[in-house]
Amino acid sequence: MKTIIGLEIHVQLNTRAKIFCSCPTNYSHAAPNTNICPICAGQPGGKPMGINRQALANALKIAKMLDAKPELEKDIFMQRKHYFYPDLPSGYQRTSKPLAKDGKLNGIGIWEVHIEEDPGRYELKKGLVDYNRSGVPLAEIVTAPDMRSPDDAKLFLGKLESYLRYYDVIKDEVGTMRIDANVSQEGSARVEVKNINSFSNVCDALAFEVKRQRTQIEQGIKIVQETRHFDENSGITIRMRKKETADDYRYVPDPDIPPMVITAEDWKAAETEVSELPDARAVRIASEYKIDATDAGVLVIEREFADAYEGLAEKHDKQKLANWMRGPLRKQLNFRNLLFRTSGLDENHIGGLYRMFTEGKITDNAMEQILIKMLDSEVLVKARNGGEYVKLKEMPHEIAEALGLFRTSDSLTVESACRKAIEENPKAVD
Repeated sequence: MKTIIGLEIHVQLNTRAKIFCSCPTNYSHAAPNTNICPICAGQPGGKPMGINRQALANALKIAKMLDAKPELEKDIFMQRKHYFYPDLPSGYQRTSKPLAKDGKLNGIGIWEVHIEEDPGRYELKKGLVDYNRSGVPLAEIVTAPDMRSPDDAKLFLGKLESYLRYYDVIKDEVGTMRIDANVSQEGSARVEVKNINSFSNVCDALAFEVKRQRTQIEQGIKIVQETRHFDENSGITIRMRKKETADDYRYVPDPDIPPMVITAEDWKAAETEVSELPDARAVRIASEYKIDATDAGVLVIEREFADAYEGLAEKHDKQKLANWMRGPLRKQLNFRNLLFRTSGLDENHIGGLYRMFTEGKITDNAMEQILIKMLDSEVLVKARNGGEYVKLKEMPHEIAEALGLFRTSDSLTVESACRKAIEENPKAVD
């Protein structure tokens, strides 16, 4: 029995403002219904602004990384997708005609890439709606039905997320990616499982849905085209409603928003930004710097992390530097759930620390202490223009000096430290 799976992936684009207004997108840190205005709250007379250009630029980068072909120099209309649900204040969701088509990633076809607005958040059990999320820019990625198992979907989504994170085009928050999965058995009706909110849940939802459909077919029960919800607590899918078709949404062009045009300059900017994909960069780094391929793969998990390695590699032993960056440095970042680009560290911090170690000024134990101190503390520094104080990470040599971590070859100093240690630990000496 052949399983057929296609995905519709919705990712929140990394912008400071919403797609059609200037309200901030940091909804997860705001009190409910405070990051809103008449536009994103769907109030009468709240006419949308022009499309957020950073959102469009990020969507084009996604299209390029998926090797999709852009709809160049054509009018791309925003459409109104009508459905009535409390999280949609206007009664319709604005979604674009495809920006790009016919891509591929990890052997999976990419049908279309769209840009659209996120609805609000509706708590079904409490009957409460928070519109802070309403209007946050989304990219929608529609795959071909090329996946044959939950594992296929897991591999594809893992690769997609690594690319999206690498280019920093999506918001770095929980819930920034949501997936609708279309699942069927060959010859039977298609079932959509809506709004799966994590990659691990995608695998669980698909595994259950595949088993449910196959069991029904074996029992002679016809599969009905419908929309289902995945309950992560029970691990099952639950029927929500009969599956809508495109006609049910009554798509019409939005008269309030001028059509978009992707110019050759827009696409050239995306091509420049996405000129070397992470996998290709890992192969190049391994070959160019003669380091282990596995180490190179870890280095390109983050673009800024790989940039720092390449910036320092010519000054140090390339393999030993890779070992330290993918080992102790990555470990301390992961322990704090930090990305390198959000850690406050840069090439100067880690370069200065690693150089002190290679020059024999500090021990490997002292190097780790200094790294921990840099990650866990900041200092206030007056801005050069006389403005407000800003938080900066201390430089490694400052921490080493303050904590007395520099190595010494002065025999008198060493002898004094030894005598002090003996005096303070008489039981151990005995």
